[in-house]
Amino acid sequence: MQAGWRIGSVFGIPLFIDPNWLYVLAFFSILNSENYLKQQSWNPAFAWAAGFMLALLLFTSVLLHELGHSLVAQSQGIKVNSITLFLFGGIASIDQESKTPGKAFQVAVAGPAVSLSLYLLLRAIAHILPTQSVVAVVTADLSRINLVLALFNLIPGLPLDGGQIFKAAVWKATGNRFQGVRWAVRSGQTLGWFAIILGMFVVFLDSDYFISGLWVAFLGWFILRNASAYDRMTDLQEALMQIKAADAMTREFRVVDANLTLRQFADDYLLEVARPPTYFAASEGRYRGMVAADDLRQVERSQWENQALQAVLHPLTAIPAVQEFTTLIEVINQMETQQINRITVLSPAGTVAGVIDRGDIVRAVGNKLNIQVSEAAIKRIKEEGSYPPGLPLPAIARTTAESFSLEAN
Repeated sequence: MQAGWRIGSVFGIPLFIDPNWLYVLAFFSILNSENYLKQQSWNPAFAWAAGFMLALLLFTSVLLHELGHSLVAQSQGIKVNSITLFLFGGIASIDQESKTPGKAFQVAVAGPAVSLSLYLLLRAIAHILPTQSVVAVVTADLSRINLVLALFNLIPGLPLDGGQIFKAAVWKATGNRFQGVRWAVRSGQTLGWFAIILGMFVVFLDSDYFISGLWVAFLGWFILRNASAYDRMTDLQEALMQIKAADAMTREFRVVDANLTLRQFADDYLLEVARPPTYFAASEGRYRGMVAADDLRQVERSQWENQALQAVLHPLTAIPAVQEFTTLIEVINQMETQQINRITVLSPAGTVAGVIDRGDIVRAVGNKLNIQVSEAAIKRIKEEGSYPPGLPLPAIARTTAESFSLEAN
């Protein structure tokens, strides 16, 4: 669910305001108003009104900046879920990444291009307006803000636009999307730490710039946190692409004789306390299919003595299955598309190699990323048939598959 208040939409893109944005709006309104009271010979009413208007126009500029990213993404067939104004500016939530470094560059540079265009336009308007008028002063200040917004966002570190541009450049040079992210993440983390140290240095050294220093430190923390989030997401995406079905599958199934009667099967296997979730039937050394316990309920009890499992089998060619070399991304997507709790893994010879459920997927990802996941947690995931909160693997697998479907330089 989208957090914040919806205030409308533009070009079909929902617009939201995070509740924390109101605090920032108030902060900038007060800051701007106090500056005008010191620098301009206006009465307080004019100064406060101008300060509030500049704060509103600042966030309008941020909105246009994010809209630039969004419209270019839409032109590439990428769905834009929303644009949200929040504590540190704005963010456009897109459904997937661009499929080539060239297209990724276009999306990344669109925002700064909008801000630079606004700077040039507003600067030209400010020169036309009467000097020292309220409108001229506010317009000139807004033009400078857009210039700062463009230049700041061009700093080459994620999550800033410059980091996205840097990522696209490294991706183009190396042919590896993940390598581009890694370089841009490291740059963003360095930038974040530098801003935190600089901000705290200002806070403790000059009380006149206490608020500014604190803001720089918070901005650095925001950059550091989001750069690290990019890093974790990239680790997860890479793991999902590298892990194969053979790495995640288990042998939590039992092979039974396809010639057993339904009664024998029910008595010998279904009454077990710790019975496996899946049964496969075989005869003459060959797998004949999967046995679903629920299918026995479709047969009259009076026929259980005479009817063999052969009659209720689901052939391997008719059940949801993947190959051993199938990536975990494809496994997850197939399970979600077909709304199933587990899937069969087939060997190159067409025999049953194993089964995979959501617990097996989480265990494999944890092992790959050296994250400890307790067996109690794995068991709970298997029983509930759902991923743990905070681990949206279906969404990540879907967007990663879409982003890499046309991988190219």
